[in-house]
Amino acid sequence: MSVANNQECEGRVALVTGASRGIGAAIAERLAAAGASVAVSARTIAPVDKYEGSLQETVERITAGGGTAVAVQADLAVQTDRERVVAETESRLGPIDILVNNGAITYYMPFTEFTEKRFRLMFEVQVRAPYELAQMVVPGMRDRGAGWILNISSRAGIHPQGPPFLPLYREWGFSAYGMVKAALDRFSTGLAAEVYEDGIAVNSLAPWDNVATPGASTHDLVDDFALEDISLMAEAALALCSGDPRTLTGRVAYSQPLLAELQRRPS
Repeated sequence: MSVANNQECEGRVALVTGASRGIGAAIAERLAAAGASVAVSARTIAPVDKYEGSLQETVERITAGGGTAVAVQADLAVQTDRERVVAETESRLGPIDILVNNGAITYYMPFTEFTEKRFRLMFEVQVRAPYELAQMVVPGMRDRGAGWILNISSRAGIHPQGPPFLPLYREWGFSAYGMVKAALDRFSTGLAAEVYEDGIAVNSLAPWDNVATPGASTHDLVDDFALEDISLMAEAALALCSGDPRTLTGRVAYSQPLLAELQRRPS
């Protein structure tokens, strides 16, 4: 079914991290089209030469379409920034009903070459930050009796099948990336159990195939990867950020299978 005219998030406030481009921007725009007021966050607001897309441009697209959006600068590796992004979102838009943890920093390299600095940074941004942001928004969600938390993950969190193992896992240095995504998946299901009686849905979501976006250079450069349109992730995210918390929670979900299960397609 199409949900083009269904305001599933009317009156709700959403915070989407890592929303200057790619999956984060697409999710923010989809939530805004469904009626949410959206705070988008990343390390910089204005465009930069290195990548296409910026928070400024995400906000401009949302407002041009009649939605409400604000940009909040934050470096998720910095604890005070994590505190500030929640405080500023609530000051400007109101209490947060929907939290989408999409912000990430990723390095691919062999296990023996991985430095402590990069290891710690990946876990700080992709595991500690989602955990801490959830700690900050859950009390308000509990008070209101409803909320939605979505952690953006990857199929890299699934254990490699073998032996023998595919060259992808042998040669690309996916071990640390798989670790953070597996941790994020386990956090999602554990938190879902903890807050179920509070009416809060918690899920993780990953693309079924790869999404070629600025900043995801590994996906962009490998011709053999199957790709999916970014709208599939955006629609699946909307479903998990607006569904009934009594039934649609505790999922480690993948875009295309989830949409097929829910008989849903992008508008």
